[in-house]
Amino acid sequence: MELIGQTRRLAVLAEVADRGSFSAAAAALGMTQSAVSQHISALERAVGASVVDRTSRPVQLTEAGVILVRHARAVVARLDVAEQELAVAAGRRGGRLRLGAFPTALATFLPPVLARFQRKHPTVRLTVVDDHVPRLQKRLVDGELDLAVTYDHDAMPDLAPPDLQRVHLFDDPFRAVLPRGHRLTKGAGLLGLVDLADETWVGGSAQSAWFRILRHACREAGFEPRVALTSDDYIGVQAFVAANLGVAVVPGLATAPAGLRVTVRELRAPVPVRRIWVARENDAYPSPAVQAMVDTLTSLPPGAGRPRLRSGAAG
Repeated sequence: MELIGQTRRLAVLAEVADRGSFSAAAAALGMTQSAVSQHISALERAVGASVVDRTSRPVQLTEAGVILVRHARAVVARLDVAEQELAVAAGRRGGRLRLGAFPTALATFLPPVLARFQRKHPTVRLTVVDDHVPRLQKRLVDGELDLAVTYDHDAMPDLAPPDLQRVHLFDDPFRAVLPRGHRLTKGAGLLGLVDLADETWVGGSAQSAWFRILRHACREAGFEPRVALTSDDYIGVQAFVAANLGVAVVPGLATAPAGLRVTVRELRAPVPVRRIWVARENDAYPSPAVQAMVDTLTSLPPGAGRPRLRSGAAG
């Protein structure tokens, strides 16, 4: 079976899978529904198996179709990247940059970075994707993104990157968030996690990366946080604290949303820290737009990683 000549048909199949019908795929691709059907039929002849169940609504993929679409998306993304890079190398386009980032990065230090980049490089078509770290890394490997702002922590092996080029931007130490007037808001010294051991905590779900990092740090300090309420929204966590329902420890990027009556305290070592990176795939072409964004990110002034959160997304 020779699939290399089926690239266009694989792209059509991926669109049918995404849209759920031949007609919707045809509209997205600027084709007729008949043409979409012909592409799928030709692909099925080449594969020797059905790839879609035409009797289902929305259209469902067969096992063969699922296998093909998984690889087709990566192939189509790679060819799209190649087309863009060739156009830039030939001087026909100013370039394209697809940047992904985790939610708190997009809510804090990235907007001024993006504005600075666009002022300096107005011909670059910049698109930004909001996603969580494991998905960002997969999208880099699949060719859907050119760069991604990610983080990691030793307690989170599942956040360990695949074979990516990474540049360290800054560290994001966690900070304690306390109700106004709490006994631990007084005093000039730094708090330790152990000082909060007997408190009622506001935490995150078992799937929350930030709370998994925090729980690991608490266990390293010799205690298990006594969690009464949970939220995966940083503003929600700190709103609970403001209502005197417990204490919290969250990433520094996420602390002190405007209007919430809480006190934020620095923590003394050892303190959980997220390492913030900008990553790209190892064998990716280092386009001028990609390098310019890396340079813009690495020129962040000291303390740029400590702005206040403007939205509630956890990540």
